[in-house]
Amino acid sequence: MSTGLDALTQANINTWLTGNYDDDTKSKIQQLIDEGKETDLTDSFYKNLEFGTGGMRGEMGVGCNRMNKYTVGGATQGFANYLKQSFPDQAISVAIAHDSRNNSSYFARVVADIFSANGIEVYLFSALRPTPELSFAVRHLGCTAGIVITASHNPREYNGYKAYWNDGSQVVAPHDKNIVAEVNKIQSVDEINFAGNESLISFLGEDIDAEYLKTIQANSINPDVIARQKDLKIVYSSIHGTGITLVPKALALLGFENVSVVEAQAEPNGDFPTVIYPNPEEAEAMSLAVNLAKEIDADLVIATDPDADRVGAAVKNPKGEWVLLNGNQMASLIIYYLLDAWKKAGKLTGSEFVAKTIVTTNIIDKMCETQGVKCYNTLTGFKYIAAVIRELEGKEQFIGGGEESYGYLIGDAVRDKDAVASCAMIAELTAYAKDNGKSLFDFLTAMYMENNFYYEGLISLTKKGKAGAEEIQQMMADLRSNVPATVAGSEPVTVIDYTNLTSKDLKTGEITSIPEGLGMEPSNVIQLILADGSKVSARPSGTEPKIKFYVSVNAPLTQAEDFDATLESLKAKVTAIQEDLGLK
Repeated sequence: MSTGLDALTQANINTWLTGNYDDDTKSKIQQLIDEGKETDLTDSFYKNLEFGTGGMRGEMGVGCNRMNKYTVGGATQGFANYLKQSFPDQAISVAIAHDSRNNSSYFARVVADIFSANGIEVYLFSALRPTPELSFAVRHLGCTAGIVITASHNPREYNGYKAYWNDGSQVVAPHDKNIVAEVNKIQSVDEINFAGNESLISFLGEDIDAEYLKTIQANSINPDVIARQKDLKIVYSSIHGTGITLVPKALALLGFENVSVVEAQAEPNGDFPTVIYPNPEEAEAMSLAVNLAKEIDADLVIATDPDADRVGAAVKNPKGEWVLLNGNQMASLIIYYLLDAWKKAGKLTGSEFVAKTIVTTNIIDKMCETQGVKCYNTLTGFKYIAAVIRELEGKEQFIGGGEESYGYLIGDAVRDKDAVASCAMIAELTAYAKDNGKSLFDFLTAMYMENNFYYEGLISLTKKGKAGAEEIQQMMADLRSNVPATVAGSEPVTVIDYTNLTSKDLKTGEITSIPEGLGMEPSNVIQLILADGSKVSARPSGTEPKIKFYVSVNAPLTQAEDFDATLESLKAKVTAIQEDLGLK
């Protein structure tokens, strides 16, 4: 063994070479050693791939810091142990789904085998399916938990493992940390029971698809509008992911008859051959769909990520140019449409609510306030929105919600972001706009004219290593102790510190507490509210060496013709705030 490797890395390599691992794994490790690939060996073995509070994600390959049969196996054995502790002498069942990534179906089968080997009943999707359908299946089948094998929109080298609880949401406290503790107790491959029990494994297919699609059809508010606009020209891309299994079916079920699928991206493929990143937040990933839309003069472009929980969209502006809508804009448009439709249908009784994350645009708060609907703000992560729905079930009715990172939810049949249902709703609101002689862009403009033009900017700073982690800590400490007197000419009036769940009025010095619960718990996030209504949020990542700064600004939009000028003015204001805070 080379002396270039540290002691822990070498010890981990030795464990895998001498332990009860398969010959193919050992052969691949030996090949890396023989070829002197010390960097690859270090990256693969210097630590254990972390099972965090929502699961795990990493590059695929051999080693304890990679996604493979054994790391997936350890996570599953730990999760199985926790389920058996939590539900003693009870029947336990788990639903399992996977996306289109390389090895996803294999990992899903490994997970199924381990759960069944531990006496747990398994419902395994027989082929790839969207993540939101897994969430639905957990609740529909009355399962104790769920697993999705996916790395969402990460690069092709990655795969991941998402853990769900019996309400169909990703696990939250106290189960999240308790599961992590059980996973960390698995110290040897010999503790993992890989010997599956076929009698405990059932397969899911079109029957559960039909039940899930019924809930999407039930979300539709204006079927008469869709009937009149059934020829709405929609371009859809699944970006080689799971969306192809259900999004076209959902659109057809609602009555849309003119859907053009981007064929070059329709086949599920874990290599994602037509894109750099399979992420509908990226213009490059949307380019084939937009090009098709230009060819056929479409009304709407929608595209989903590999596990179909996020959706990107594009529309034509008044100049006939195709523009991409960001996550804040689409979340706002969906809520704008839902609130208006519920009001017109006489369904707003005072017990309805919307939920969003604290870094998502405040135009949603403003629209809810206007309609007399509660808007709950949660920590970042859709599991917190799901927690609000769970806690208010039977007391208040959930209309919809979303987050700035392209994830939205309509209705409560699913307890995670749902791109399939969102595609259907986005198509419906586009049809509604067209039925009223408008484009979706016109609809966006009208929303801004009624509520102010809100614009958000994001800077994500990567700070690697120990020094980087310390720098991030210092940046947060500075914001807490040295609030600037002005930011881009506006005075900070409130500091919200989610670490201790307090809000401080900088004028009076009064401190008020933010109640814990309803999607809220202590978290390392700080927000500055400025006198002009601007908002700055600072949030270190819990999984990456990054710190993110979200800036939200707004201004009146008095006429549609001022859209571009107002947008440029708001962009300049975001830049000024970022520069004033020294963000580069």
